[in-house]
Amino acid sequence: MKYKRIFVIVMDSVGCGYTEKSIEYGDINVNTIKHISEYNNGITLPTLEKLGFGNLTHILGVNKNNNTIGAYGYMDEMSIGKDTLTGHWEMMGIKTTTPFKTFTDTGFPQELIERIEKETGHQIIGNKSASGTEIIKELGLEHINTGKMIVYTSSDSVLQIAAHEKYFGLDELYRVCEITRKICMDPKYMVGRIIARPFIGEDPSSFERTSNRHDYAVSPSDTTALNILKENNLDVISVGKIKDIFNNSGITESYKSKNNDDGMRITIDLLKKDFTGLCFVNLVDFDSLYGHRRDPLGYEAALEDFDSLLNEMLSKVNQDDLVIITADHGNDPTWIGTDHTREYVPLLVYSPNINNINLGKRETFGDIGKTILDNFGLSGLKIGKSFLDKI
Repeated sequence: MKYKRIFVIVMDSVGCGYTEKSIEYGDINVNTIKHISEYNNGITLPTLEKLGFGNLTHILGVNKNNNTIGAYGYMDEMSIGKDTLTGHWEMMGIKTTTPFKTFTDTGFPQELIERIEKETGHQIIGNKSASGTEIIKELGLEHINTGKMIVYTSSDSVLQIAAHEKYFGLDELYRVCEITRKICMDPKYMVGRIIARPFIGEDPSSFERTSNRHDYAVSPSDTTALNILKENNLDVISVGKIKDIFNNSGITESYKSKNNDDGMRITIDLLKKDFTGLCFVNLVDFDSLYGHRRDPLGYEAALEDFDSLLNEMLSKVNQDDLVIITADHGNDPTWIGTDHTREYVPLLVYSPNINNINLGKRETFGDIGKTILDNFGLSGLKIGKSFLDKI
């Protein structure tokens, strides 16, 4: 065991350039981090610069670094798709070959809507592809006045149910989402996630979503690194929506986060915890608040805040700690539409004894899971190549 604790931090949607496969998804010349930096006439990320982020692609304001404090590289995705589940699952050893169903253009079939209404006892309004913030402005008052649930989707494989915490109730929202998850296990409707989207406020000008979001994902389709770690009595600690993404499979302990900063604060606090194994962190705000909403200005500020907290974290890691920073897909806020973008993702690796190592291009996100298992003398994944010997 080279490292006692491994921290994997997913900067959700922070891609670093288009791949050969990008055009298959309609994504032409996309590059999340490059275009954010250009839109804002530069971005200041001194910690990520030290780690070699500027070596991966052109980032205005982030210089190339010939003497990094860690190892750097970038990863291509082997799976079909560009969504949250496939990205995270591939990191932990699963190659997804059949994409989850999407209902972006048509909304959900009427027979599915009627079945949800019958089994939950609530009528439905909406049933279209929409921005989560815009649809509650549009339908929030009708929802409050009638008790009808707001159902919508996006370019991702999701069925989202928005409801008011006060007038509908958080427990009731969770209940109907659990029922909907069971219904949507039918192969005809198999979406990756059912998402509870609670909100508060009294009118469209004050409606806002809360941090009580909850994702109901399908279970991973195969054994993951998380399962193998847990089966071997190692800790697998989840921060943010990791627990939801893996449907609690392979998780030994979990912490819910309110936002990116809270997620990083929880992670920094976990540095004080004596554990052996993995701490797996997702920072979703980059994606949900700025990528999907096509807000490069807000995205820039969120990245700079993260960079500062990352600097604080790295100053506290031990010699036998390993920190891996990556992403699960892209979401270029300067691109058309509101969908994810198929991109390379960064691979930035830090421990106090690692200096200036180029890990190059990795063929799959699964190299992360393979490296984690390799570190603990374990095996069992079908994809990935360990880079442990290089660091």
